Amino acid sequence: MQSSSSLIHNLQTKFKARFPRLHEKIPALLQLIRFDKPIGVLLLLWPTLSALWIAAEGLPSLSLLIIFGLGTFVMRSAGCAVNDFADYDFDGKVERTKTRPLVNGSLQRKDAITLFLSLCAVGFILVLFTNLETILLAAAAVVIVFIYPFMKRFTNLPQVILGVAFSWGILMAFTAQTGTIPAAAVLLFIANILWTIAYDTEYAMVDRDDDLKLGIKSTAILFGTADRAMIALLQTMFAASLVLAAQQFNLGGWFYLGLAVAVGLMLYQLYLIREREPGQCFKAFLNNNWVGAAIFMGILLDYL
Repeated sequence: MQSSSSLIHNLQTKFKARFPRLHEKIPALLQLIRFDKPIGVLLLLWPTLSALWIAAEGLPSLSLLIIFGLGTFVMRSAGCAVNDFADYDFDGKVERTKTRPLVNGSLQRKDAITLFLSLCAVGFILVLFTNLETILLAAAAVVIVFIYPFMKRFTNLPQVILGVAFSWGILMAFTAQTGTIPAAAVLLFIANILWTIAYDTEYAMVDRDDDLKLGIKSTAILFGTADRAMIALLQTMFAASLVLAAQQFNLGGWFYLGLAVAVGLMLYQLYLIREREPGQCFKAFLNNNWVGAAIFMGILLDYL
């Protein structure tokens, strides 16, 4: 009878024979999905968890937490893969992105699209454990995630498409939990789109000079010298939309305390971007993790 160690060795040998370079590509694949930069996952996770808690009127089921937690990571990773596939011609000409795997040759474009499709398949398998409404929304989400990276070639509002992509989980959370999307959930959806446009404009301010040279479009370019005022307006509309949604969901003091903390953090961001210095704009963008966390903690404590 074959020993377990011998069996494992034979399986490893067969795997490497069939996929001779796959194990060598793992570090580059992790870099492709920004595994070491979880900010994108967190910005997607906080509003999705907030929606789950509101939809469940308290603690959601463990199964939904697992599905949406893993789904958030999987779909953000898929978005990174297709983004680098789309931006292959641009990334090598931008200081911040010139070391990405498709640019330095550690991966090919076909690797990126294969990973995108594989991750989408994993995400779709996860939602099969929910209901039909959520499955249909998940199918639409794949389309949105795929088209977003190409929008910066055609419109100065790609951040709006990103906002829809990063807010789609809110709608899915409600359908998974309740089977419907109440009107107040649409308010949460709109609020999150406004917030996403604001923080991704901060992000786009980092690359604005390079983007202008390359012909890449963004809200940072569209807003021009009004960029800071527009970010402040978007953040104000975001907070106001959350207040309207909170009234519909009968959220109480803890939520408003969390929102107050979030408003304070957004004021800090406006201070950081006052000189439009790229490093400070990026710092302001990263600070949005704490905005999402503060709002989620307010919701969590309110239901406790």
